[in-house]
Amino acid sequence: MGLLNSVSFQRLQGGIDAANKRQSVLANNVANEDTPNFKRSDVSFESFLQQQESGIKPTLSAKVTDSRHFQFGTNRIVPAAVVSTDETTSMNNNDNNVDVDREMALSAENQLRYSSYIEQMNSQISMMRTVIQGG
Repeated sequence: MGLLNSVSFQRLQGGIDAANKRQSVLANNVANEDTPNFKRSDVSFESFLQQQESGIKPTLSAKVTDSRHFQFGTNRIVPAAVVSTDETTSMNNNDNNVDVDREMALSAENQLRYSSYIEQMNSQISMMRTVIQGG
C-alpha cells in the first residue's frame, strides 16, 4: 500500500473528479441555454459518499465524537460520480429547463467545493512531508 493509496486520498480524488465532471456538465448546461428541448444535467457524488458513510460497519472501531466524522474501517470503495438529466421540468416555451442564474450559483458552489478538496489534499501531503522529513 502506497502513501497516496489511503481511503481518504481516494475519496478526495473522487471528490476532485466529481467537481471536474460537474463543472463540465454545468458549462454544457449554460452553453445550451437557448437550445430547444435541451434538458439540464447535474452530477451526484457527495450524496452517494454520505450514503456510503452512513452504511459502513467498521471492523476496527474508533471513538467518533460527531456524526459528521468519517468512520474508521476497511471500506475502500469510493462511489463514482453519476450524471443525471432532469427530464421532468421546463423553464421556457421551447421546453428547455436551463436557468442561467441557477447554473452560475451551482458553478460557484462547485468551485468552492473543488477548492476545499484541493486544500485538504495539500494539507494531507504537507503532513506526510513533515513526517517523512522528521519535523
